[in-house]
Amino acid sequence: MSVTSIDKDFDELTLTVIADFAAPIESVWQLWADPRLLERWWGPPMYPATVEVHELRAGGDVTYYMTGPEGDRHRGWWRITAVEPPETLELIDGFADQNGTPMEGMPVSTMTMRLSEYQGGTRMETRARYESREQLEQVLAMGMEEGLRLAIGQMDALLAG
Repeated sequence: MSVTSIDKDFDELTLTVIADFAAPIESVWQLWADPRLLERWWGPPMYPATVEVHELRAGGDVTYYMTGPEGDRHRGWWRITAVEPPETLELIDGFADQNGTPMEGMPVSTMTMRLSEYQGGTRMETRARYESREQLEQVLAMGMEEGLRLAIGQMDALLAG
C-alpha cells in the first residue's frame, strides 16, 4: 500500500498523509487533474466518487458526491486557492448537503497537496488544517483516517495501469 504515514497533530490542528508511489510526478498529478481518474480513487472503495464540477484553477470549484453501499450520497466541495502543476494543489475542503450547498456546522479544512521526487518515484504529502480541535476530532470520529488510507491506496493500481 502506498500510504507510509498518517499523522494527527492536535496542537497544529492538522491531519497529514504521506504516500509514496513508483511513478513519475506527472502521472500522480493526473490522478488529481483528470476528473475521471479522480473519481476512481477519491473516496474509499465502498464509497466511490462522482465528480460533477472540476475546475482545477485558482478560484475554481470541484463538487462531487460519494455513493455508499446502500445508495446513500455524501456530497463534498473544494474551492481551489492555488494550483502549480504538476507539484502543488491548495484548496478549501468541506461537506455539502444533498443540494450541494456547504453544510453549516460541519468541519472545513484548508488542504495542501504537494508532490516531490522521492527514491525514483513520487512522494505525495497531503496536509489538512482544521479550524478547531473539535473539527479535527469530528472528522477522525467519522472515519477519515481509515477512509484516506483506503482511498489513497487505490492510486497504485491506477498508476500501474
